Amino acid sequence: MPHCYPFLSDAWQQALLDAAVVAPHPAAPWQLLEMPQPQAWLPLYCRHDSSGEYVFDQLWAQASQRAGLAYYPKLVTAVPYTPVEGPRWRAPAQRDAGDWVMEQVEQALSARQASGWHLLFAEPAQRQQLAGAGLIERLDCHFRWYNRDYQNFDDFLAALQSRKRKNMRKERQRAQHGLQIERAVGEQIPATWWQAFYPCYAQTYFERGRRPYLSPRFFDSVQQRLAPQLMMVAATAPGQPQPLATALYLFDDHALYGRYWGALAAQDALHFELCYYQGIEFAIERGLRSFDPGVQGEHKLLRGFEPVLTASLHWLREPRLQQAVADFCGREAQAVRNYRDDARQYLPFRSE
Repeated sequence: MPHCYPFLSDAWQQALLDAAVVAPHPAAPWQLLEMPQPQAWLPLYCRHDSSGEYVFDQLWAQASQRAGLAYYPKLVTAVPYTPVEGPRWRAPAQRDAGDWVMEQVEQALSARQASGWHLLFAEPAQRQQLAGAGLIERLDCHFRWYNRDYQNFDDFLAALQSRKRKNMRKERQRAQHGLQIERAVGEQIPATWWQAFYPCYAQTYFERGRRPYLSPRFFDSVQQRLAPQLMMVAATAPGQPQPLATALYLFDDHALYGRYWGALAAQDALHFELCYYQGIEFAIERGLRSFDPGVQGEHKLLRGFEPVLTASLHWLREPRLQQAVADFCGREAQAVRNYRDDARQYLPFRSE
């Protein structure tokens, strides 16, 4: 059975609903305006803050407030807490997708008196369908690993500069020292790993003085509904019944998505092993074309993750704010492109 992009699936949306991350009532962190529809559906969320969006517009909100304008509520089409590029709607086959999307947006904006609409990390083909809608494009730079038809991890290493290849091997040895590191997929993921997973995941947030975005109930639902598209890596110390570190991935027929990680004990380079190298090995084994490990982190460059441009689209009801944001995004775009170009110089691949 083919595995489709998981983050627009009914199973993923139902997991968010099960955990009350999204809900049709205003008290939900992400207020869902229309429940998922099988044939045609544009996820629209009414939001009263910008947490978990990963497209940082707080300065726009502050500028609106200083001008005496309400920035919230706003409408957002995105995957909650998931800055992964991909499709963002299912359009009816008999309609022009761009026209259909903008009709849905305009009706929702009018009904909610929202300040604007924000489309986050949509795939390029869907962004192109809205090319004539007068939306502002905001660029960002993410890091992505690409499978150049590697046969195994050593084949990938052979594409690297000699010194970088040696460093990577040493880093993996340090991470694996004294630990048993294993991968499992779907229903083969042991119950003891799932028991350890949430405390590890939560620890990542606690270390930063924050509460986790997602609850145990969300992951229980994901485990039940999307098991064939889950892969977990676990690091276990000798003689211990449960792992001390875990990383949970999702995948489809084309790509691997690194999403959730955490450790209850520190070990040098363990994060790199569980979140990057194990993912690369899995992607090669499965013949997946790419691996998206999540946002931020120039440290990904030295491990073979290439800087790529991503984009969000924005429309703001107030013309003055729309113009100001358009000017800002235009200036920012050149800086993002320059950053992308500079970052490429730090990739570890051999020049040929």
